[in-house]
Amino acid sequence: MESGAGTASSDPRKAHRERSAGPKKDKKSKKKQKGAAPQKGNNPKASSLTLKAQKNAERNVQLEQKRLHVPLIDRTPAEPPPVIVAVVGPSGSGKTTLIQSLVKRFTNHNLNDIKGPITVVSGKKRRLTFIECNNDLNSMIDVAKIADLVLLLIDASFGFEMETFEFLNIIQVHGFPRVMGVLTHLDKFRHNKTLKNTKKKLKHRFWTEIYQGAKLFYLSGLIHGRYPKQEILNLSRFISVMKFRPLIWRNSHPYVIADRVEDVTDPELLRTDPKVDRTVTMYGYLRGVNLKPDSKVHIPGVGDRVISEMTALPDPCPLPDKVRKSLSDKQKMIYAPMSDVGGILYDKDAVYVNVLGTFSKKGDKDDSQRGPGEKMVMNLQDAPSTFADTIEKSELRVFSSSTPMRARDLKEETVNDDNGKKRRRVVFGDEGQDDDNEGDDQEEDEEDDVNGAMDVDGNEDFELEADDDEEELDDEEGDAQQDYNVDVDEEPDEDEIAFAESDSELDEDEDDHGSMTDSPKWKSKLSEKAKSSFMGLTARKKTLMEIVYGPEDASDDGEDASDDEGAVHDDADEGGLFKVKAPKQKRVDIMMKFDTCKVEVPTKELEQWEDEEVLDSIRHRFITGAKPSNTPASSNSNTNADDEEDYGDFEDLETGETVKPPPQPEHQEPDESHEPSHDDIAAKKARLKEKFDADYDGHGSDDDDSKKDNLYETFKEEQTRQQLLNKQEYEAADMDDDTRVAVHGYLPGTYVRLVIRHMPCEFIQHFDPTYPVLMGGLLPFEENYGFVQVRIKRHRWHRRILKSNDPLVFSVGWRRFQSLPIYSINDGTRNRLLKYTPEHMHCLATIYGPITPPNTGFCAFKNVSDASPSFRVSATGVVLDINQTVEVVKKLKLTGSPYKIFKNTAFIKDMFTSALEVARFEGASIRTVSGIRGQVKKPASKPEGAFRAAFEDKILMSDIVFLRAWYPIKPKKFCNPVTSLLLSSKTEWHGMRPVSELRKEAGIEVPLNQDSLYKQIERKTRRFNPLQIPRKLQADLPFASKPKLLKKRSQPALLDRRAVVLEPHEKKVYTLLQELNTIKNEKALKRKASDDARRDVYRKKQKKEEDFQSNKKKEKLKEIFAKRDKSEKAAAAGASGARGRGPRREF
Repeated sequence: MESGAGTASSDPRKAHRERSAGPKKDKKSKKKQKGAAPQKGNNPKASSLTLKAQKNAERNVQLEQKRLHVPLIDRTPAEPPPVIVAVVGPSGSGKTTLIQSLVKRFTNHNLNDIKGPITVVSGKKRRLTFIECNNDLNSMIDVAKIADLVLLLIDASFGFEMETFEFLNIIQVHGFPRVMGVLTHLDKFRHNKTLKNTKKKLKHRFWTEIYQGAKLFYLSGLIHGRYPKQEILNLSRFISVMKFRPLIWRNSHPYVIADRVEDVTDPELLRTDPKVDRTVTMYGYLRGVNLKPDSKVHIPGVGDRVISEMTALPDPCPLPDKVRKSLSDKQKMIYAPMSDVGGILYDKDAVYVNVLGTFSKKGDKDDSQRGPGEKMVMNLQDAPSTFADTIEKSELRVFSSSTPMRARDLKEETVNDDNGKKRRRVVFGDEGQDDDNEGDDQEEDEEDDVNGAMDVDGNEDFELEADDDEEELDDEEGDAQQDYNVDVDEEPDEDEIAFAESDSELDEDEDDHGSMTDSPKWKSKLSEKAKSSFMGLTARKKTLMEIVYGPEDASDDGEDASDDEGAVHDDADEGGLFKVKAPKQKRVDIMMKFDTCKVEVPTKELEQWEDEEVLDSIRHRFITGAKPSNTPASSNSNTNADDEEDYGDFEDLETGETVKPPPQPEHQEPDESHEPSHDDIAAKKARLKEKFDADYDGHGSDDDDSKKDNLYETFKEEQTRQQLLNKQEYEAADMDDDTRVAVHGYLPGTYVRLVIRHMPCEFIQHFDPTYPVLMGGLLPFEENYGFVQVRIKRHRWHRRILKSNDPLVFSVGWRRFQSLPIYSINDGTRNRLLKYTPEHMHCLATIYGPITPPNTGFCAFKNVSDASPSFRVSATGVVLDINQTVEVVKKLKLTGSPYKIFKNTAFIKDMFTSALEVARFEGASIRTVSGIRGQVKKPASKPEGAFRAAFEDKILMSDIVFLRAWYPIKPKKFCNPVTSLLLSSKTEWHGMRPVSELRKEAGIEVPLNQDSLYKQIERKTRRFNPLQIPRKLQADLPFASKPKLLKKRSQPALLDRRAVVLEPHEKKVYTLLQELNTIKNEKALKRKASDDARRDVYRKKQKKEEDFQSNKKKEKLKEIFAKRDKSEKAAAAGASGARGRGPRREF
């Protein structure tokens, strides 16, 4: 082995031999001549980059086209109303439990009973209003019109139910808000495979109804009566980030969801007449668009009503003002007036306060059983006097020789500010005695003393307020800043501890208040005070609207109030214990009320202009003053930056340093000799390259030409510009609140109080908070009634076709009403009446009802009660046209027969009954069944109703002549609003019933009209004479036209009579053929007999096998049906034990 290995290694290897000829040799030689580097084969990635770029370009175009949609104006205000989240599902699917879990997640509050809307704060800029939709069809219709987001609950253990698909069809025609499916009762599945298959099946069926990829959540079993926290957390996150597209109907109509209803009728009227019409107040957030007072609204289930009074109220569940990262416990608010939130429950006739506990003191016998803590509390309860009494008896002596001051000598005066805050002012008991006795000199001396001890920044509110709440302190500072037009800063004492929410705020406070100088306090920020007072002169000017239409003492009252409040604050010292009585208003001030164009300037503000430094600060504003060269000639502005530019340089009165604005660069001529640097050129090239790349990729192209080509962007910009103009006009500074409300109405998002008079007493007597109360605003033309033409289609799941003049309940816009539709189809020039709706296609319908804008969707129902076990949505459609008249015609055929015929004239009878009817139809076109057209001419004398007619050809006596006419049909003016909220049982509203239902209840048979029955047509067989063609003509005809059927001869022809005699050889051949045929036939008979016997055996075997399989199948079916019967009985027993579970309608 070793020798073999050594031999193999010592052998020389085979040398490489280059090709001397061939294609490879030619290829290499060509590459060497060209100098190209050799390549190994084709590059497979050579064309991949081009294909990838093409796919990316196609994908970008598809995404761009997918992004395009019909742009709608978003009328959502700056502080939007709460988002309405409707929880919908059949009974027993877990709606109440889901709302309780979500409310617990958002507010950490446990709800026991859910009634009416529940509003919670879910985030920094979003609030949610949860509404539970019960199984009533009326509630489902109302909720579909107002919901922004629908949580559709599906019982996975049972499957889809009728209510689920009914609600989906209702929301499809009413705008189709966002829908999220929620599967519940998943803990009832024992096997994971069954659970997985059920989830997949329900998901795909849900996607079929909504869209591919619709969100579907899964909620497993309950834990302590609530769903798992993590699953509720995931669901709440999706709800919080959900975006909503504005719907057309809600984007053009205002509406309010009542979360609180009260009866404010005079009790005396109720005592005298319990059935008197009520005065009802409703509270809720305004949504949609602006709503003006005295507008007309529609309340579904009640009818049209007029708003008697409308006022804006403070938001009961406001958004947080300052939020850092997450909401605090105080900011997680909940507002549910009709539920048991906070121990307060609003009922239809009372307000109930739930006291969570009571206490009754026991005797002293049980002292040994009490602990030390309980004994201490009991001793405190037995104290003879309270802490307030001790403070009342206490004394305060400032100096040893001064008279002691007691707390009982002080009185308290409550003052209500304009913003609703209650302020407590200290008033001495002897102050009222020195009103008129003290002289003006004494008052002026006191004013000077107090002003000298005033805070540097004018922060008197901080000294006077006894409340330590930071939020009220901020409000007071804002009020002081608004009154005095100066910056109000809080200055703590030296011994006071500085508190701040963060280190940055503490540093800012130190920077603001740390630099204190020994300059007089009245000189602090004197320039800024003068500037603010000068800028406030224009702010105090009254608008023309206020001068002409405003109250005469509106401005004076405001000024007096501000003066009084300012006098209290200005005359208060740092201790906040004394105040100086402000002088009474002089007669000159009273006389100024007659001229409201004059501006009254306080004396204190005029005294500030005595300082020369302050006058120098505005000297450049006048022609006689010296204008600095660096001061820009710009108009005054409200921003700080503009104010600095207007006033130019200024001098700091505390430090004496003069601060000047940055110098403005002078305009210089460009230097042609100056060449751009390398960096400038590189930056310019980079900008050009970025622009080229953006244009090439299709992301840039912000030029005007490209914007003109993009109609979508142009339309959106136009809408944005128009919306901005409307907002500026609405928020104009020269328009007061009363004028704004009268012209524009209240803004969406406002919490309003609506007073509606003349409400039926049944609305309050049978009020149920579980049924939503919707107040939808009506446009001016929607208050009228007329004929509405719609395009309608019978729903494919409705069992029967619809018949004309059968009553249907329509849900159009905010309304629900019953009407009698008549169906028709367009024939090009007319609308032809249809007795029934066609199968699987649209038709026209005409109904009488309230005027509704075209392109508004609707749905129709046979009835809105819960008695029907089948699918209740009868039809869907859209509004096409509105008109006060309607043109629907019915086809009418009049038939007659001729009794006298001439060449082109015939006399017709049996079509009319009198000559007057004939005269009415003179000139009408008639026609025969064979297609010959004619015209009615003149009536004939005999018989009665006969007439003379002219035809385009001669007709026969057997022809039937008919006249096709069109008879106008007028729809019945019937419109019955659904008043379900006025009933004690909301599900038992019944309107007009169809004739078929009445006949069925009364046992009346359908009347049969004999003319309407189909009769068997008996026609006489017509016999035609044979066609005779001359022989000469037959000889000239081509072969294809010659008659092929010859007449049977009465005698045989000559060839038939001629005898045939065979030759001897022909006889032998004929005999041989007969023998062969005989043998062949015999073999065929034997083969057929054997085949029949074999088939009989096979049939017997097959029948035996079929009998065996049939018996086996029967046994198997018996076992299956026995198991199914057993499971159904168990399910029925379990369902009967469930709480409040009604009958289910399986889909």
